[in-house]
Amino acid sequence: MGLLDAVSGLLNESAGGGGSPDLMSVATQLLDSNAPGGGLAGLVQHFEQGGLGALVGSWISNGQNLPISAEQLQSALGDHPALAGLLQQVQGPQAQALWGQLAQMLPELVNRMTPQGQLPASPAESPDLGSLLGGLSGLLKG
Repeated sequence: MGLLDAVSGLLNESAGGGGSPDLMSVATQLLDSNAPGGGLAGLVQHFEQGGLGALVGSWISNGQNLPISAEQLQSALGDHPALAGLLQQVQGPQAQALWGQLAQMLPELVNRMTPQGQLPASPAESPDLGSLLGGLSGLLKG
């Protein structure tokens, strides 16, 4: 499943409401340099500390993105400060679905946030996350 398919599924599921966090909220909290957890650099650090540095490194590099399972993602990011409040709102199958969607979407988002094949030297050098996500959702709605 490609990034647009993942985002499309997110938008369709988010439209149902229910008060739980959607995938866009979770992705934004993980990658936003102003959010708790340090944005993209903090995310990479969490993966490295969880023994998944080579995996996240593949997303950053200009080569093929290695896949990640929902279980690996949950293990690496379950204690991420940006997710503390968001993921407590979802339980059971809904939580598993959210982790699964994030596992499909996150490699491509990280890849697009690192177009030069390396982490940006500063948050100011990062592509704008809002524009990236907004552009994707605009394409899907139009």
